[in-house]
Parts: sequence; C-alpha cells; structure tokens
Amino acid sequence: QMQLVDSGGGLVQAGGSLRLSCAASGRTITNWITAWFRQAPGKAREFVGVIDRSGGIEMNTDSVKGRFTISLDNANNTMYLPMNGLKPEDPAFYYCAARYLPYVSRNSMEYALWGQGSQVTVSS
Repeated sequence: QMQLVDSGGGLVQAGGSLRLSCAASGRTITNWITAWFRQAPGKAREFVGVIDRSGGIEMNTDSVKGRFTISLDNANNTMYLPMNGLKPEDPAFYYCAARYLPYVSRNSMEYALWGQGSQVTVSS
C-alpha cells in the first residue's frame, strides 16, 4: 500500500513563505490523484488544492487566493505545497491525501489515503 509522509511545517511571520512536502512510498505518486487539505482547531477540513495524474492543478482560490500552488517531483516521488504571502488566517494542520480514481475531487471524503499532517503557524 502507498504511504504518505507530511513534513515542512513550522512557524513563520505573516507575509512569509513555507513549502510543505508529501513524500510517497510504495507506489508511484503520478499514478494517483494527490491533494492538500487543511484543518484548524474547531474548523471543518478545507480543500487547498489537487494535482491529477498528468500534472493538472486546481487550487481553492477562495481560500488561498493564488498564493499557494502544487508541484510534483517525479524523481523523488514527492508532492509539494509552496506557500507564499502567509496570512493570519492560514495557520492550520495541513494534510496531503491520495486517491486512485482517474479524476480529481475537492471532497475530503473521497480520499482514502492520508499523510499524518504538518502544523503551520503564522505569527504577527
């Protein structure tokens, strides 16, 4: 079974940048639909973005407003979430997720495989 490991979270000042990492093992990541979600304490899980098997990207522009994107390192079997211009409303636990079906989804309930999550905190 494929496994996902989240890393790269941390504390940054408002306006700063972070790049989260989702390392896959057991399967080739490009054979799966992979996505990012986030969840703050007391809040519902929120879709951030998704990348399909061919590299097509859809972002939740309502929440990230063009500040985040998704990249894929095929050689290292790793998905990234580069985040720029972090805002006070961005702090949350960020998760990567994967599904094998050959179409994208923004619904967290349609993803069966999840990383352990990585905390992002924004100060000042």
